[in-house]
This record gives sequence, C-alpha cells and structure tokens, in this order.
Amino acid sequence: MKRTLGEIAKFIGGKVSGDENIVITGVSGIKEAGPEDITFVANPKYFSFADKTKAAAVIVSEEFGQIAKPFIRVKNPSLAFINVVSFVCPNQSIHSKGIHPSAIVAKSAKLGKDVSLGPYVVVEEGASIGDRSIIYAGCFIGRDTSIGPEALIYPNVTIRENVALGSRIIIHSGTVIGSDGFGYVNVDGVHHKVPQVGTVVIEDDVEIGANVTIDRARFDKTFIGKGTKIDNLVQIAHNVIIGSNSLVIAQAGISGSVVIGNNVTLAGQAGLSGHLTIGDNSIVAAQAGVTKSIPANTIVSGYPAKPHDVAIRVNACVQNLPRLYETVNELKKKVDSLQSKLKENG
Repeated sequence: MKRTLGEIAKFIGGKVSGDENIVITGVSGIKEAGPEDITFVANPKYFSFADKTKAAAVIVSEEFGQIAKPFIRVKNPSLAFINVVSFVCPNQSIHSKGIHPSAIVAKSAKLGKDVSLGPYVVVEEGASIGDRSIIYAGCFIGRDTSIGPEALIYPNVTIRENVALGSRIIIHSGTVIGSDGFGYVNVDGVHHKVPQVGTVVIEDDVEIGANVTIDRARFDKTFIGKGTKIDNLVQIAHNVIIGSNSLVIAQAGISGSVVIGNNVTLAGQAGLSGHLTIGDNSIVAAQAGVTKSIPANTIVSGYPAKPHDVAIRVNACVQNLPRLYETVNELKKKVDSLQSKLKENG
C-alpha cells in the first residue's frame, strides 16, 4: 500500500526531517531495503548503515544525529517500525470462517460466537471455545478443555483434556499441550509410569511456536504467564512455572518443576535442570547449561552456566590452552636438559 512519509509520521507520532511527500510502498531491514522502502535503526552499532542504506527513508531515535536522506524521529524506533509494517503492508491473511462439515463437535461442547473450525477438527465432551476463535484443520481439543476468546490455532495442534487457555492465544502447527509428564519409578529394573493427573494453564496473549511440547503437571499445574512468547521446538516439562512476558527461544529445554520469573529470556538451546528457580529479568545465553538457581537480574552463559563476565574469562583461558600446552612442553624440555647437565656435573 502506498503511503507518504508524512502519513507514516503522523501514524506513529514522529517528526519528519526532509520531504514528507515521498511515497513509501514497502518496509524492509536496513541492509535489504530498496528505493521505495522505509527502514529503521535502533541499535547504535548499526547507525553507520543509516547513510548507506538504499531505503527512501529511515526511522531513527530522538538521540540520533543527521543523515542526508529523509527520516522520521521517534522515541522508540523498534516499536514504531512494528506499527509501520501493519500500516504500509496490512496483513493479507484471510482466516477461514464457519464450521466445516467434517468437524466433529461433541454435544456437550460449547462454542462461542463466530467460532471457526476447519476440516477434521475434533472438539470433545465438555470443551469450550471462546468467541471469534479460529481453529484450523486437524486440531484436537480434548475433554473439558477451555479456550478463551480470539484464539488462533494453526493446523495439527493437539490440546489434551482439562487444559485451560486464556484469551488471544496463538498456537502454531504441530504443538502438543497437556501431554503426560515424563515420570517413572524403577522397581527391580522395571520402569513403572507415574500417573500425570495435573493440568496446564496458559494465560492471555501467549504465543506458542511450532512443534512445542508443554507437559501437564503430575498433580497441580504447568503454568505459562500472561504475554510470554515461546519459540519453535521448545520442551516444557511437568510442573514448570513461567512468569509473565518471558521469552523462551528455539530448542530450549526446561526440566520438571523449574520456576521461571517475569521478563526472563532463555536463549536458543538453553537447557535447565529440574527444580531450579530463575529470577525475574534474568537472561540465560544460548546453549547455556543451567544446573543451579539464578538470582534476579542476572546474565549467565556457558556450561555449567556461570555469570556471563566469569564465563567470558573462563572461555578466554580455554582458548589459550594450545599455547599453554606448547609453553609447558618447552619448559619441560628445558627442565629435563638442566637435570641432565646437573647429573653430568655431579
């Protein structure tokens, strides 16, 4: 959609510097942008790209200096750009409407107003789905499970029995919610399954990526707080509690009974041992192996995970091991030589 720079600035509450009548037809990253695109720069390490980009205009922060091309100055360039994307390139997705004839809905299930069910959706006894929710093809909604209003559930999602989901949930394809927790007791060399009779509770505005598994609790509940976002291929074990507005990135694995605070970030392939506590506002770096609880406002990395500044120093020492090995070998040769001379003289 064509928009002038002035229209965009008004939409995001920014101030134009340069020709506000230039026409913008697209949005793109600062390196990839073309001559009719608008882009943004928020991170100071990319400021130098603002002059080099081929974009027609750039969204910058209030503290940013001057560049030759037109720009819009705003308080938060990242947030402004998110809004510009929907303004310049409206979402063209057209979700299916109505209930497909092949959908199977139990008599005791409750469907809210304007619910859409795709082909071969199964909704079991006692389940409820809130107003304006969209359930795509091949999804399974188990007995007595509740889904709040305006949920968007993509194809082939399984939500088992007695699970509670809040409003405006987004769940991507292949995800399983409410699968049994992994619990066994070994008796005389035989693994006996421990019943997992708890539930999963997920609050409002949570987005869950593709092929995520969230296990039900052994007794009480596995819990995901409001506004938390979970990337693809994440494993969340039984009785895990995750607070509000946290980020769990691809291939992270969280063992049973871990308690994670608010605004926590678990980066890609992070692994957490069971029964730990991760404090509010903490960051676990990519591929970190967490074996001990982490206080609030802490950044950890490495394996076993350590405070990030310590992990950096440890890694620097590891990188120097080949040189240290050579130095030790040289010193050993010198010591052997000196010992030989002492024997000859002694």
